[in-house]
Amino acid sequence: MVYDRGQERDRERRGLLRIGLAEVYNPSMVPTLNPGDHLVVQYGAPVRPGDIVLMRHPFRQDLLIVKRAVERREGGWWVLGDNPYVENDSREFGAVPDEFVVARAVVRLRRPPRAGQRSAVALLSWAASAVRPVLRSSPRSSPRSSFAR
Repeated sequence: MVYDRGQERDRERRGLLRIGLAEVYNPSMVPTLNPGDHLVVQYGAPVRPGDIVLMRHPFRQDLLIVKRAVERREGGWWVLGDNPYVENDSREFGAVPDEFVVARAVVRLRRPPRAGQRSAVALLSWAASAVRPVLRSSPRSSPRSSFAR
């Protein structure tokens, strides 16, 4: 999933790397996204406040993370996780340069129920919410809007 940035740019220009799949590993985006969820992402898509983005971690560029782009600031995007108890976001590392924002999330895919939870009701419940578009959240309606300032 992580390529040399030069290779990514070349593929973007040729249209080969426009859509991708990313997995959520940590709870920083709960309740919007849960660990194990997958995201269909669009590489090179324009980002607006409220979008969920796939980005390079500012301190470890080989690590891709998922955050919400809250607002433009001097130096780039101010990004926050939706979980107020996890601070691995702009409160820790500041604004993120535009070139670190790799893709915008388009669709969320929930993981299927575990083997022991595959009753008909559980499967129907999962099917009803498994595929959802990732909607932009306005800073005012975001559960984290008070942290954005």
